[in-house]
Amino acid sequence: MSEAMRDLLDILDLETLELNLFRGRSPQVGWQRVFGGQVVGQALVAAQRTVSADRHTHSLHGYFMRPGDPAVPIIYEVDRIRDGGSFTTRRVVAIQHGHAIFSLEASFQKDEPGLDHQVPMPLDVPAPETLMTQMELIERYGQNLPEAIRRFWARERPLQIRPVNIEHYASREPLPPQQKVWMRINGVKAATRALNAAMLAYISDMTLLDTATFPHGRWGFEPDIQMASLDHAIWFHREPPNGMDDWLLYSQDTPSTMGARGFARGQIFSRDGTLIASVAQEGLIRLRTKHPA
Repeated sequence: MSEAMRDLLDILDLETLELNLFRGRSPQVGWQRVFGGQVVGQALVAAQRTVSADRHTHSLHGYFMRPGDPAVPIIYEVDRIRDGGSFTTRRVVAIQHGHAIFSLEASFQKDEPGLDHQVPMPLDVPAPETLMTQMELIERYGQNLPEAIRRFWARERPLQIRPVNIEHYASREPLPPQQKVWMRINGVKAATRALNAAMLAYISDMTLLDTATFPHGRWGFEPDIQMASLDHAIWFHREPPNGMDDWLLYSQDTPSTMGARGFARGQIFSRDGTLIASVAQEGLIRLRTKHPA
């Protein structure tokens, strides 16, 4: 197991401070704010710690209120809203410097039989093995990226990302309002169902909001664009058949961008076409005003 993978597992293994109170840390990688997927994943872990093992996450809804400070721990406070016959509801508030930075509501359910259908996986998607790795993307398109982003991409990471659509790396032409990305977590073959859900929450925040800039020929790394997640929702449908260390296809689209907000949706499929989860996110996409000197 790589050091980056051990670090991710450590980040998702919260410290218990008191009943319903947990503490999480952030990796020290030089970013000015905490990655949103980390906060979603840690808040879900905090909720899971207060729920019986036979109940599993089927949905979560979160709101980002303030940017997280990676230099200090995050405190997660769980409110045990309801324990019903089949469903359990939890509310989690993430706190730093005395203020809430994120809130989450999650619902858990006992496994039950019932009707079962799903939409098919998109057709004619290239296999991940045929696509460029992130290092190959850096070598080819790195001159278009800020130095801080190049360093971040070049660092060892706990997951692999292979985008199907690479036009936005080389072009500023308006593109169709969609993208597809293959992702997988490195080296976790025997994860628990709860840990799989937390890792899925972690990766679900990656690349999604970028999709909302494609129709405008822009991307979030440009200096005159301010981007940040505002809310995030996940519906967990099925377990990944081969775990999180096999490739997952993240198929994304963006129905609307307006009012300095972009909206994007995603469906996560396993390699064999099983629909694992659905995701929706709205984020801030604000054009910075240039003030005269």
